[in-house]
Amino acid sequence: MNLSKPFVQRPIATVLLTLGLALAGIGAFFVLPVSPLPQVDFPSISVSANLPGASPDTMASSVATPLERRLGVIAGVNEITSNSGNGSTRVSLQFDLNRQIDSAAREVQAAISASRADLPSTLRSNPTYRKANPSDAPVIILALTSKTRSPGQIYDEVSNLVQQKLAQVKGVGDVEIGGGSLPAVRIDLNPYQLNHHGVSSEDVRAAIQASNPNRPKGALEGSGMRLQIYSQANTPTNGRTAADYRGLVVAWRNGAAIRLQDIAEVTDSVENINTLGLFNGQPAVIVLVTRQPGANIIETVDGVRALMPSLQAQLPQDVSLQVASDSTNSIRSSLHEIELTLMISILLVVLVVSVFLRSVRATVVPAVATVVSLLGTFGVMYLLGFSLNNLSLMALTVATGFVVDDAIVVLENTSRHVEEGMDRMKAALLGAQEVGFTVLSISLSLVAVFIPLLFMGGQVGRLFREFAVTLSVAVMISLVISLTTTPMLCALLLKPGQKPERKPGVLARWSERGFDKILKGYEHALDWALDAKLLVMLILAFVVGLNVFLFSAAPKGFFPQQDTGQINGGMRADQSISFQAMQGKLHQLVNIIKRDPAVDTVVGFTGGSRAGGGFMFVNLKPAAQRKKGESGQAVIARLRPQLARVTGVQLFLNPVQDLRMGGRQSNSTYQYTLKSDNRNDLKAWATKLADAMKAQKALTDVDTDQAENGVETYVEIDKDSAARLGISAKDVDNALYNAFGQRQVANIYDELNQYHVIMGVAQKYAQSPEALDDVYVPAGSTASSATANTTTNTTAGATAASGTGTTTGGATASTSVASSTGSSGGTPTSPSNLTAARDPSSGAALATSVRNMVPLSAIARFAERSTPSSVNHQDGELATTISFNLAQGSSLSDGQAAVRQAEADIGMPVNVRGSFQGQAKQAQESNKQQPLLILAAVVVIYIVLGILYESLIHPITVLSTLPSAGVGAVLALLMFHMEFSIIALIGVFLLIGIVKKNAILIIDFALEAERARGLSATEAVREACLLRFRPILMTTLAAALGALPLAIGFGEGSELRQPLGIAIIGGLLASQLLTLLTTPVVYVYMDKLRSRKPDEHELVRHSIEPQPSITTNS
Repeated sequence: MNLSKPFVQRPIATVLLTLGLALAGIGAFFVLPVSPLPQVDFPSISVSANLPGASPDTMASSVATPLERRLGVIAGVNEITSNSGNGSTRVSLQFDLNRQIDSAAREVQAAISASRADLPSTLRSNPTYRKANPSDAPVIILALTSKTRSPGQIYDEVSNLVQQKLAQVKGVGDVEIGGGSLPAVRIDLNPYQLNHHGVSSEDVRAAIQASNPNRPKGALEGSGMRLQIYSQANTPTNGRTAADYRGLVVAWRNGAAIRLQDIAEVTDSVENINTLGLFNGQPAVIVLVTRQPGANIIETVDGVRALMPSLQAQLPQDVSLQVASDSTNSIRSSLHEIELTLMISILLVVLVVSVFLRSVRATVVPAVATVVSLLGTFGVMYLLGFSLNNLSLMALTVATGFVVDDAIVVLENTSRHVEEGMDRMKAALLGAQEVGFTVLSISLSLVAVFIPLLFMGGQVGRLFREFAVTLSVAVMISLVISLTTTPMLCALLLKPGQKPERKPGVLARWSERGFDKILKGYEHALDWALDAKLLVMLILAFVVGLNVFLFSAAPKGFFPQQDTGQINGGMRADQSISFQAMQGKLHQLVNIIKRDPAVDTVVGFTGGSRAGGGFMFVNLKPAAQRKKGESGQAVIARLRPQLARVTGVQLFLNPVQDLRMGGRQSNSTYQYTLKSDNRNDLKAWATKLADAMKAQKALTDVDTDQAENGVETYVEIDKDSAARLGISAKDVDNALYNAFGQRQVANIYDELNQYHVIMGVAQKYAQSPEALDDVYVPAGSTASSATANTTTNTTAGATAASGTGTTTGGATASTSVASSTGSSGGTPTSPSNLTAARDPSSGAALATSVRNMVPLSAIARFAERSTPSSVNHQDGELATTISFNLAQGSSLSDGQAAVRQAEADIGMPVNVRGSFQGQAKQAQESNKQQPLLILAAVVVIYIVLGILYESLIHPITVLSTLPSAGVGAVLALLMFHMEFSIIALIGVFLLIGIVKKNAILIIDFALEAERARGLSATEAVREACLLRFRPILMTTLAAALGALPLAIGFGEGSELRQPLGIAIIGGLLASQLLTLLTTPVVYVYMDKLRSRKPDEHELVRHSIEPQPSITTNS
């Protein structure tokens, strides 16, 4: 049966079917989504909880741990991490790749609800969740600036309008605001005036809370009328500004009213004054937009940009909204470059075919096959839900050298028959039928290479999958085209006769003479190889051993370092640094970076709940506007010495990568996490390991998220003295919280948002531990017996405070106050034993009895000590992550070995366990799987070829071509100082599929020569090698030239494509030089292993499968 016959005999139908396939592909191309890489994100959800004033320890134990217990039992969770800082906790969940994020989100919400009973009662609201990975870089950053408005006013506009609208854009996972804080009424208490008037901070807090209850009042209903009751507290303008609070009466003393303005400065300010955002050195409110895991980055950013004109129109005219950084700019440029590379590859492939065929008509045949195969692949990609990304377009670029192979084999065989005078129709039918099995063998064995990759799990498997399927689809479509459209075109376009269309030109004559000389040289080399078979086999054995050695010795990497045109940075200063000092350092760093000629924009912000830290986002100019070959890594190297001149702070800069793995943020690219149940051991050994890693030459930018060096002022209460005065630990707790905890004492309700009244002592009274001497506690609020066995340990500070921990027993009650990094205080309670009176003008509960005010120093001693400013967990254990970058010239495998060496040098105890995370972990797992994957690919090819040939011997001959390709690929990578990354591994798999083609072409013809003409194995394989030299050379050059634009590496994103092209070309060159000599020798030896009696199965196959006629005319 001839499958090509109906298509050759019905050319119009074949043309229309081919045209339909091409048009479908063109249509799919314009609707395919665009992304930098295939969808490989782990579904991730981030849960956040806030308890203003709580210390990191309190947040970790009372908030993070209960949440982790509930969230950790959700099905499909493979990693759970948490970070607890001053007043905030963030728990990150990473799910299995196959888990649907929407269903996971529902279970997360249920777990949050179930955990509410375990969380502190002072938690103002339930924890919230976002379908986003907190370690992901923002896809777009917006900056809002104004010459007339304060950051607080801008922040209010962003919170009410911009954040809400952006969160509704399809694909947006989270919208964070930095560089500002919501407006608030701030009450800055004067401790001297409080003491002078005999008013406690609890009196002030109670008065403020009572003045703005905002409770329902009910309604009056009569005949036909209903009247809603409103009081002064319900009016929209009540209690919204500082002016509404200044006249508030907080106490009566000797018949005189003590008003809030008498004891405090009341201002319209912001909730957190310790935050700063800069855009190109100017104050700005920064909006960071992060996409949902799996969302298309281009579509998400386009959605945000489309919304911007509407947002600008709704913002006040004096507020400017602009894009500070857009991560898709480099993605779009990179995809444009790979599309251009694809076009160049097609042209080069067509060119090499035309040089060999020396006929325009004949060249049209493989050109059409190539274009239609690639266009048809776009249609299948659309049906499979794939996207146009760097890997899928790289697959198509490489495929140009493959899809033309089948057409070349059919065309070359048909051309021989036509040149011998056969009718074009008969020649097309016979030519396609003769090589049908060969074409099928080449295509199926190439596709078989990728079968093991389709079953590979994890993110690396997902990366491989889209590449493998795209290339396999292109090859299978080319197989169909070569057996349908190609013979039909041969029947229409090829001219009968041996003479070319016209007198050959100079180039054609030169190429023909060159080919004849190459063929003559190959004939001499082939004769030598067949005479020195043992030596050739020894060379092949040496190549096999060299292949194993090079693979084990080659530096291993994971994913090539990309130049995306963006750099992110994390700042780290001393944990006890003040915000004012950090603010100055941020200005210095931003100004240094902004002056660099390669930098376009720079965004930075610091402050908030994390002291001594901050973030930087640097957007570089397009690659064409930078110095030639200047990458983001080169810019970082140039900036490092300049940034190092800013003392007291470190800035860790890293190029942003399209592929990021792991759920924990870090200041460097790679991560190594230590876990232990003992905090002291973890602290000690993490410090030792970090120091040991800094001594390793292969590592740089070693940093740790361990924050154990915060400074706190420890307050130890004399319980006996406090009890005699009727002062409880809770009284002390509240006094400290009210003074230093930035306490939210009341809510202000607005039509669009909710604001707060923040109370604390004025900043000038909270700058040193001596400020504790000015804290007074009211005496006589409780009986002495009530506090006899109470111990409270709390951390309080300048910006936040924590809840109270109470235990029974013990000799002393103690409270600690953090001097700068954070604070904690007790559970908010109203003061007891107060005689209340109602001020008719304010409705507040007023303290009318005078109580003695006792200085805190009279009942407590103060001392400084260290404290953690953040607490990290991973999978329910205490964890510390040490991050690092690779030194110039070091590979990831070198870096991992250096970490292991550092760990061995210090002698890590068994109760402190370490493991790589993120990209380093994925690389480690990938390196372990690589030999097994290559072995599996070889086994699958053997099985497929064994089935096709119905033989156990012939597949071994085909597989003997593989070692030389591996040697060539690794040597080429080493020559260009490149790591053996997963991109290079893809190249090796492609080589496995490519180089065996040479052996298949030779073996098929040699077998038929033995049977049809009774030639010996040596004579048959020699004749087959010379006869098939032209198509072998054509297909190999086509594959090499198809990969050449990738190897040259021009344009943005070339660093991702280059290892693939270099590996393919290196492997092809080595295999072409060796396999054309080793394959015939192996064939002769394998022939001796076969029985002299012809194999019955092969006789059956060859009796029903016409084979090509053998001729020595090349």
